[in-house]
Amino acid sequence: MNQRRSFLRSAGAMLGASFWADEVLEALPQKTNTSSKPSDLKITDMRIATIARAPMTDPIIRIDTNQGIYGLGEVRDGASKTYALMLKSRIIGENPCNIDKIFRKIKQFGGPSRQAGGVCGIEMALWDLAGKAYGVPVYQMLGGKFRDRVRCYADTTESDDPKIYGQRLRARRDEGFTWLKMDLGIDLVKDKPGALSYPAGTPLGGGANTEHMFTGIELTQKGAELMAEFVGAVREAVGMDIPLSCDHFGHIGVKSCIKLGRALEKYNVAWLEDMVPWQRTDLLKEITNSIAVPTCTGEDIYLKEGFVELARAHAVNILHPDLATSGGILETKKIGDTVQEYGIPMAMHFAGSPISCMANVHCAAATENFLVLENHSVDVPWWSDLVEGAEKPIVNKGFIRVPEGPGLGVTLNEEMVKKHLMPGTGFFDPTPEWDKERSHDRLWS
Repeated sequence: MNQRRSFLRSAGAMLGASFWADEVLEALPQKTNTSSKPSDLKITDMRIATIARAPMTDPIIRIDTNQGIYGLGEVRDGASKTYALMLKSRIIGENPCNIDKIFRKIKQFGGPSRQAGGVCGIEMALWDLAGKAYGVPVYQMLGGKFRDRVRCYADTTESDDPKIYGQRLRARRDEGFTWLKMDLGIDLVKDKPGALSYPAGTPLGGGANTEHMFTGIELTQKGAELMAEFVGAVREAVGMDIPLSCDHFGHIGVKSCIKLGRALEKYNVAWLEDMVPWQRTDLLKEITNSIAVPTCTGEDIYLKEGFVELARAHAVNILHPDLATSGGILETKKIGDTVQEYGIPMAMHFAGSPISCMANVHCAAATENFLVLENHSVDVPWWSDLVEGAEKPIVNKGFIRVPEGPGLGVTLNEEMVKKHLMPGTGFFDPTPEWDKERSHDRLWS
């Protein structure tokens, strides 16, 4: 300390002590968690707090350690918290900084869509913990960032009236969004004579578990043109110069997908999403090769292998992982980097709380071929207030600023979270019933 005071006095004699003191302090580590010794960290507990109506149901994970620091993650929207809790006994005692080791231990318990929610939520929380332990943001541990702000598009309430829908999407553009997305389902033409053919009694409302190719639902040329005219009316409202993606077509057959895609070509759609299930690589490729509109899939794929198969086959033009399904932060970064080698960009599907949002933001910031991130919550007035540490509002004129705090860069606003818990649930209540869940997990002999 005496040497430092002597230095500051000498510097002050030349240029002013206050200036040099500020410069020296700025150069010193400011975010190091001196109370944490990462090599001695151990996971001691995992608890859940479930947020409702955000607008989805979002189970938030908190992983505690022996050094008093904790990490936050999130089970994918709409999924059961049990997907995470069943893994508690398998991570207790582990060092949370060994993220990849723990992920490889538990990834066998994930699966497509919401079944991956527990594995991915834990993986997010481990990154948050490791970042806090070392005092750095997650994006830095991924190799640094390519961007300071992450582009978003927003879920927008649909309307059967294309003028009203166009006005709502135009309002998004006026809010600052530079990418738009709309739903475009066969429900728009179900009452139009000559627009659809299908076996009597077949449900047309969407959500059916029957794969698209097995429903017998087909668009006529008239039906495809009517749906295209709907998009044309929306284009009149929002303009032709902004990307406009389309989703939720209904469970129509492959040839109907091609018919619709060709009808939409003149409206320069940014992508057509999930036209048939992602597992059908050859059918997706047939659609992609038959139309001049980009195709996209991926929100329900778990782990990188499925993405690699689609990229290698050039079955779609854009891949679209949901980080809370695809394997978490590192796996999604690997997906982006891998499909980039095939010339394919990565958009990101997301619907959840600000915790999962920030996991997506860090990954998107650190992935070069990233395009745009979905958000379903820009119309929920209290959504941004669920956390502290982020720029507010979190989605600001169509972008999210990458946080610079350690880990995910945000902490929970406990008062606000407690106001929006799922009825009948508690705020990170103890979960001792999951402490000793065991099975013979070995995958081979």
